[in-house]
Amino acid sequence: MVVVNDIALTMSGRLRRTPFSKGVLAAGVKGYTVYNHTLLATVFHSLQEDYRHLKSFVQIWDVSCQRQVAVQGTDATHLVQLLTPRDLSRIAPKQCCYIPVVDEQGKMLNDPVALKHSDDHWWLSLADSDLLFWVKGLAVGRNIQARVYEPDIAPLAVQGPKADELMEHVFGEKIHAVKFFRFETFSFLDIPIVISRSGYSKQGGFEVFVPGIDIAMPLWNALLEAGKSLNVRVGCPNLIERIEGGLLSYGNDIGNENSPLESGLGRYCNLSSKVPCMGHDALIEEALCGPSRQIRPLAIDGPVAPVCDRPWSIKFQGKYAGKVTSATWSPDFDTNVAIAMVEMEFAEVDTRLEVEVPDGVRPAAVRSSFWL
Repeated sequence: MVVVNDIALTMSGRLRRTPFSKGVLAAGVKGYTVYNHTLLATVFHSLQEDYRHLKSFVQIWDVSCQRQVAVQGTDATHLVQLLTPRDLSRIAPKQCCYIPVVDEQGKMLNDPVALKHSDDHWWLSLADSDLLFWVKGLAVGRNIQARVYEPDIAPLAVQGPKADELMEHVFGEKIHAVKFFRFETFSFLDIPIVISRSGYSKQGGFEVFVPGIDIAMPLWNALLEAGKSLNVRVGCPNLIERIEGGLLSYGNDIGNENSPLESGLGRYCNLSSKVPCMGHDALIEEALCGPSRQIRPLAIDGPVAPVCDRPWSIKFQGKYAGKVTSATWSPDFDTNVAIAMVEMEFAEVDTRLEVEVPDGVRPAAVRSSFWL
């Protein structure tokens, strides 16, 4: 049982702890969500204080909820290409790539980061959905020669402007040679660990793919000890920083009712070439007509808005114009920042809209870009 703010979260086999849960609790976690059937911390000190620290120092995040789907075998690359409209033909070994995963209708099933170990070995680092079953189904249904499974990997993120310094203390100077969205194998306690320069923030950092549980807490403690002079803290993905950076949340901002084109991910869809993706034809048809709605950044007027725990309706002169999917107050930009799915006829920059916030109707405007 986990208790947060006097509310008990009853644990069972359906709700997974992580190899780092002991460290998260010791750090004073104040809130959790459930992500891929796994606990994910949401706040430690406060949303604003965690945000400020992340943008100034370095944090260690337990993101074991980013479950891995491994695809391994002679047809591994063919199977991964079936999942996504992004052309994978130029992705090199030890490269990461963000991929929209779609069904046969071109609708989003997940938006993982794919790590290519080799032509016959990939990892898909998942957002919050049970993609494993879809990938297994494709492999079996199409008689594809690839093993699809969930390896015992617990990702740990090191994020913030001092991430490089902290990682050098533990893994040595070679960590600086890892380029953005690339990965290399390092060693900790003589155990090989994949480390990529990536993460769910715009502050820079790394994701450490920890194998098994034996070295999880020793590595966690080593990072905390090495980071004392850098003001290291235990943290988690931060809502304010995420929205400022336009980092989409699958299940909140986009889902299986949206296509990549609606989700603002058209640059990851290679529709001019015949990429053998399940939803290729549906996406070509949509591209010819253009999406009817699309993700946009909004600035919402007024004081700090209430928590956006469900979509807020957007109107234009009384007509439905879309929905706000994520919103929060930004201390740095002194406004309520939001991610919204907006009908295309109202999606032009500077269009003035009205958002039905729980405490009343607020004026809002479509922004030209996200804040970071």
